[in-house]
Amino acid sequence: RAAIWKRIQRLNAFPGIEIASVRGKGHRLKAPLELLSEDAIRGRIQPELQHRLTELKVLPVVSSTNAFLADQCSPYLHCGQACMAEYQSAGRGRRGRQWVSVFGSSVCLSLAWRFDLSMADLAGLSIAVGVTVAGVLTDAGLKGHGLKWPNDIHVNGKKLAGILVEASGEMEGPCQAIIGVGLNVHLPAAVAGEIDQPWTDLASCLQAPPGRNRLAGDLIDALMQACVRYQQRGLAPFLETWKAYDVYIGQEVKLLMGKDTITGIYTGLSEQGGLVLDGPGGRQTWYSGEVSLRGKA
Repeated sequence: RAAIWKRIQRLNAFPGIEIASVRGKGHRLKAPLELLSEDAIRGRIQPELQHRLTELKVLPVVSSTNAFLADQCSPYLHCGQACMAEYQSAGRGRRGRQWVSVFGSSVCLSLAWRFDLSMADLAGLSIAVGVTVAGVLTDAGLKGHGLKWPNDIHVNGKKLAGILVEASGEMEGPCQAIIGVGLNVHLPAAVAGEIDQPWTDLASCLQAPPGRNRLAGDLIDALMQACVRYQQRGLAPFLETWKAYDVYIGQEVKLLMGKDTITGIYTGLSEQGGLVLDGPGGRQTWYSGEVSLRGKA
């Protein structure tokens, strides 16, 4: 009994796992826990795309799924490789921010993909990925969600999902992109103090949110389709769909650049995916990694 108790205490100390003692019966999880399954995830991927996913790793714990793929993937990658984890100990968001995850409560995945494009041609990939993730959530029954440039998914001003795209390779191509997606599915309220911005999860937005394996499989399937489409046609096919999800279009906004702030009217995206702002200095275009966007107070 002492050995069992010690093991339970160790599990309880793990973020996201809560085990309750039931007198006369033993122990049980306080909330249902759907573990990720490679077979279940692959089962959601279309047959014609299966050969493009050469490897799918499902790990219990990893520092970062993006970092894992960056270490594991060959620079001569010709097809896709994906990594998922129940928990990230050092998940990353844009501009070096931490992505908070809880064991078994989010979808944390990364997809590595080779593009026969130049680094400049990949500038709009994060926009395409944002549109793709938003579409998967629509198909899952979510309504009222939108995109905040360059690729955050928000519901009523609260962050539901984040995206991190990291590219490497030759300036003129080929290039490899690692696409990271973090989606809150059912985060416990106890983690609220660790997150530095308003957030939400699917459990708060849907009465019966899809399971994590379904979400993961659908995301990987859609992302692979998007990568194929982006290779063939670039950003153009995604821009029209972006407009349907754009939560700031036509509004007065603030652009934060370090200590500097620029205020103006957000008019949409350029053909390359840059944010176009009409401000005191005229019309200017800004690109991912240089600015942050906040609704004007």
